[in-house]
Amino acid sequence: MSYDYIIIGAGSAGCVLANRLSADATKNVLLIEAGGPDHKMEIHIPGAYTKLNRTAVDWQFWSEPQPEIDHRKLYIPRGKTLGGSSSTNAMAYVRGNKADFDEWAALGNEGWNYESILPYFKKSETNLDFDDAYHGQDGPLCITRSQQPSPYAEAFIAACEEAGIPRNNDYNGAEQEGAGLLQFTIKNNRRHSTAAAFLKPVLKRSNLTVKTKTLVKRVIIENGQAVGVEVQTSYTNSERINCSGEVILTAGAIQSPQLLMLSGVGDPVELKRVGIDVLQALPGVGKNLQDHVWSGVTAKANRPTGNSLLKPWNMQKAILQHLIFRKGPLGNSPLEANAFIKSDPMLNRPDIQFHFVPLGIAPDYSTDIYDLRTYSRTDGLGILAILIRPESRGYVQLKTANPKDAPVINPNVLSTKRDQDTLLYAVKKSMEVVTAPSLRQYTEGGIDFPVNSDSDEALMTHIRKSLETLYHPVGTCKMGMDPMAVTDASLRVHKIKGLRVADASVMPTIVSGNTNAAVIMIAEKAADLILTGN
Repeated sequence: MSYDYIIIGAGSAGCVLANRLSADATKNVLLIEAGGPDHKMEIHIPGAYTKLNRTAVDWQFWSEPQPEIDHRKLYIPRGKTLGGSSSTNAMAYVRGNKADFDEWAALGNEGWNYESILPYFKKSETNLDFDDAYHGQDGPLCITRSQQPSPYAEAFIAACEEAGIPRNNDYNGAEQEGAGLLQFTIKNNRRHSTAAAFLKPVLKRSNLTVKTKTLVKRVIIENGQAVGVEVQTSYTNSERINCSGEVILTAGAIQSPQLLMLSGVGDPVELKRVGIDVLQALPGVGKNLQDHVWSGVTAKANRPTGNSLLKPWNMQKAILQHLIFRKGPLGNSPLEANAFIKSDPMLNRPDIQFHFVPLGIAPDYSTDIYDLRTYSRTDGLGILAILIRPESRGYVQLKTANPKDAPVINPNVLSTKRDQDTLLYAVKKSMEVVTAPSLRQYTEGGIDFPVNSDSDEALMTHIRKSLETLYHPVGTCKMGMDPMAVTDASLRVHKIKGLRVADASVMPTIVSGNTNAAVIMIAEKAADLILTGN
């Protein structure tokens, strides 16, 4: 059988495209996912997301050693199940700044300015808190603030005001800058992944086929056109699936460039190094890798916070409460509130983001926000100080020609002095917030992480020891018309017919905030482009 559309990767973008493209009953759509169904219980419990990484629903990637952070390797989780990383992330719904998208358009990508893409954001969402010109009410994806926020979230916002950061109730609205409650992809106290919102409601469509536990080995390209894919399942070592229309890569910023390179599309030097024949030279494939990075600040709390929930008996009670009544603390993401600030008032948009967590980070520098080992058994309150406009650029390249081997991932974090200075400013500002009066009433003994904050040098040591990525890799198949661009503004791969990329990898520059909402928007626009023949 030949399909009109083959979508590779049933993640945040792939599920959206499967929904929108299969709405045309005359087209046969195939969605392929290397992972399995999203049956794991913890996927659907917002407060259990710390139990998803390093499991079967995670690709468990690692970076190369990073020179600027004491040559540590960074953990890079990616969702490996229906919904992809929208099934394993912290569920924060953050679109980015208006200037991000105007910048994309200014780089030569017509139709990607903020005014043009806002309708696609609105198309996806049903927002339970905001009904205005910036938000939708008829989309598949439920967006809501926490239905049971802790008192600490409001205290964080008040502390930000005391530190000179204005209150902003809707960072996805008219203005981004300021502090407010986070918005989440949560519905009825359950995670609302793109699999739950977009894919499952349409699984009964006769023209939609979903294959899980199926690894795509390469896109088959003949005479400059994508004509199918070669896959491997538990039953077959190699199988060809034909495509009469378009093959669409939605495997994310790590694996979309990996698949292009495995298919003979990329930098000729890199392809020849691993013995792959060059079908089309596109030197930008895998380059331009960008990610958000963060360092943490916490203070011990004088009353119970989320750390108490980590105690086995409390966790068991919370699980039963959630499963039986759909209520209780596990209906929340551990993240609660948010702030966007500028390191320089002359900037045209924020370059720093704070995530507030009612949790204390263990002062032993095991800082993986998704890993329970990160958190102290002593109650605490924490701020993740995040660099959201990094100058640093890295790359993804093949380690071998074997599709089962993880690629080489080198984000080159903090490789510029400006990135180092901005993150240092962010950490110092977060320390100011956590010691402001509104939060100080809930803490004791001041800051306990970083352990030593006596000087900028001590804080930079803290940053080097604690820095992690926020798991937002983008940019490795960037759209544009320059020599390093991989796709055009319609997301078509340059010089290859019938092949598009529609995920975080097409972002020419990273958005100012969590990336999942922007990926969903990209998929909405991609579906429109495909269905209208553009």
